[in-house]
Amino acid sequence: MIATRFMELRKRRGLMIALVLVNIGIPTIFLTVRLIAHAVAPKSYGPAGGYDIFTNLVAGVMYVFGFIVAATLGCTAGSVDLTEGMFRHLVVTGRSRLALYLARIPAGLGIVVPLVAIGFTVVCTVCVAAAPTKLYYEGAVVPAGLSRTGFLAWAGENPTYVLCDLPGPVPGNLACPNGSSGGGPIIRGGPSSGGSGQPSAAVLKAAAIENAARDYPGYAATFRSPSVPLMIDSGLWLELEAIIGFIVGLGLASLMGQRTVPVVLMIVLELILTPIFSTAVIPHVINLQRGVVGLAMAHLEPGGLPLAFGGNSRGSGVSQLVPESTAVAVCVVLAWLVGWTVLGAWRMMTRDA
Repeated sequence: MIATRFMELRKRRGLMIALVLVNIGIPTIFLTVRLIAHAVAPKSYGPAGGYDIFTNLVAGVMYVFGFIVAATLGCTAGSVDLTEGMFRHLVVTGRSRLALYLARIPAGLGIVVPLVAIGFTVVCTVCVAAAPTKLYYEGAVVPAGLSRTGFLAWAGENPTYVLCDLPGPVPGNLACPNGSSGGGPIIRGGPSSGGSGQPSAAVLKAAAIENAARDYPGYAATFRSPSVPLMIDSGLWLELEAIIGFIVGLGLASLMGQRTVPVVLMIVLELILTPIFSTAVIPHVINLQRGVVGLAMAHLEPGGLPLAFGGNSRGSGVSQLVPESTAVAVCVVLAWLVGWTVLGAWRMMTRDA
């Protein structure tokens, strides 16, 4: 029965093309273009891979569109028998309606889970293999992987470079090689003993260490390439998002008995309602907001990724998400998975043949 449902979905070529294009095609095309551009003009175009490319693709593209296409597959699986007039014939055979519904879950997940895994593997491979050879933070080249003590020590040894290229206050009359001012306000320091008006070495070192201490949280969240734990966590997070999209779409389509309206509702949920309910605190309905699965998934997002609907990076330590505990987020995800499965199965069991 599962194999039959699997083949029914695979035969829908348009849907399969859309799934492959979104989960595999878009990341592959994007990374291929970057690889070619960097190979042709390396000074004009940066490396194709790296930490920033990985996080933007995962949180900005694969997360959102992966949910939508998985939901579309679920809506198709939940309504295909009704729209093609096969539901009556299946009931006449005497097969359990519950078994007919539950068979669609492993059949659909057998399609969407491998596609998400393949697309994510492509992204991980390119982002690691084609990562920058140097770490760039705020446009400056800095050593990678330093501890706080090591970062401050490096800043003290390279005060002019730190003050001119990293954000923060700059001692007055400091002559930067590139004419920049570090992007911060000017502070006054004592002139050097040579009388040139340049701040003394002690003033420069102290200012550089102070700026480095302020910049360290942002530096600590910047990497050349994604780490193995981050890639594993991100892959599992994307797979969970796709599973949720499929299960909810399956249940909603079974409940409504059609595909078009459920697909539209799932797109509205993901692109409009979830961003609003995830970031805008509405006092009288805040508990309802916490019940939105998108907000729960945002709280379960791996710490190294930018917030999908909050705009602010986790590395900044500032979150715009509606507050919610991890335990509540897990319960919300489970409630959506179980709840929509029960609703979809109940509607199939009670629908007139």
